Amino acid sequence: MARNIGPQCRLCRQEEVKLFLKGDRCKSDKCPITKRRGKPGEGLRGLRLRNKKASDYSFQLREKQKVKRMYGMLEKQFRIFFTRAQRLKGVTGENLIVMLERRLDNMVYRMHFAPSRKAARQLVLHGHVRVNGKKVGIASYLVREGDEIDIREPAKKIVAIKDSLKELSRSGVSPWLEVDPDRLWGKVRGVPRRADIPDLADIREQLIVELYSK
Repeated sequence: MARNIGPQCRLCRQEEVKLFLKGDRCKSDKCPITKRRGKPGEGLRGLRLRNKKASDYSFQLREKQKVKRMYGMLEKQFRIFFTRAQRLKGVTGENLIVMLERRLDNMVYRMHFAPSRKAARQLVLHGHVRVNGKKVGIASYLVREGDEIDIREPAKKIVAIKDSLKELSRSGVSPWLEVDPDRLWGKVRGVPRRADIPDLADIREQLIVELYSK
């Protein structure tokens, strides 16, 4: 399976926004965005290019890259999700964001069983996660309202999972989720609405729709 194995912080610097790709590091003073470091490879030539007027296409591309990298997806898979979002009733951009939120790896991350979406994807792919009592090893599996997600017994001793759960007491859990940290169990109380996702408030998904509609 193709995957992005390059420097994660470099992606945040490229988009000039925190994509929360490295867990606790993103919330610490070590984060390059917090340090206000510039884009990678940006010298005098880069500064001259930035002074040029950006095109509509560049804004649309950057927005797509931002969301794609945030959820740890490659172009082909992201395009498949967009196509599926187009076929649903309602606003395509909002459908896309909600579908991305329903991914199993994202739900494991939202329940604080993993410090990042990348780590959550590893838990799923290694067979440590169950949905409604059945092992699911597909990171892109879309959960539904009422689904129960838990960590399989052999994996409950993993230190990284226990450390990640400390964030639950600090920041809580999304309103559409329910989590029992003692049992390493969670439940999807409802499908999130676009307005219910505060950390994506700055994402302009309509630009992604415009990009793919050309």
